Amino acid sequence: MRELLLIGASGLAREVLSLLRMQSDPRNVLFIDDQPDLWGTSIDEVLVAGGLSEVSNHPTAQIVLCVGRGPARAALVDRLAGLGVTSGRYARVIHHSVEIPDSCRVGAGSILLAGVVLTTDVHLGEHVVVMPHVTLTHGNRVGSFATLCAGVALGGDVNVGSGAYLGMNASVRERIRIGQGAVLGMGSAVLQDVPDYESWVGVPARRLVATTRRLQGAQL
Repeated sequence: MRELLLIGASGLAREVLSLLRMQSDPRNVLFIDDQPDLWGTSIDEVLVAGGLSEVSNHPTAQIVLCVGRGPARAALVDRLAGLGVTSGRYARVIHHSVEIPDSCRVGAGSILLAGVVLTTDVHLGEHVVVMPHVTLTHGNRVGSFATLCAGVALGGDVNVGSGAYLGMNASVRERIRIGQGAVLGMGSAVLQDVPDYESWVGVPARRLVATTRRLQGAQL
């Protein structure tokens, strides 16, 4: 039986697992996590097989990164590349309610949960996480490792930079750019471009603080 490794024994991993079970996915699922106290235990009846090096013992398994923050997912891709994992091994996970029009693209390793809407000409990069009931409209471009939390809505031709984090129910006006590594607070209403690595909150959204460019370490 084909194996699927969920990297990071997180809440997101449990959501992905629930989706897979609901859709009767035939693959044998294992959790991988760097916390030694979890090794050999089970979460939702799925074994935590070991740390990241355990991936080498499953050379044909597909992989999904289930870590919430984009910079952490990017760091894991680098570590897994060192273990010989290529982009072709990353699986997409898409809820059956999500329709992908022919004009839209979803990159390897991306996760789209229930109720996500893609209208037309929407392009998602690799390892993008899209939580429930996100609305993506015409011409949206979402960079790799971005995270769109539940209820996010993007107007037409919005560009979201790589590793950006859009909090729950954030809304972005059409033709706006959300910079690389930027963070939008919950419920923000964004009416102007957000520079790289800045945090914006409020209605209308305003700059809060500069965010850290790189996540320290790459622990799961």
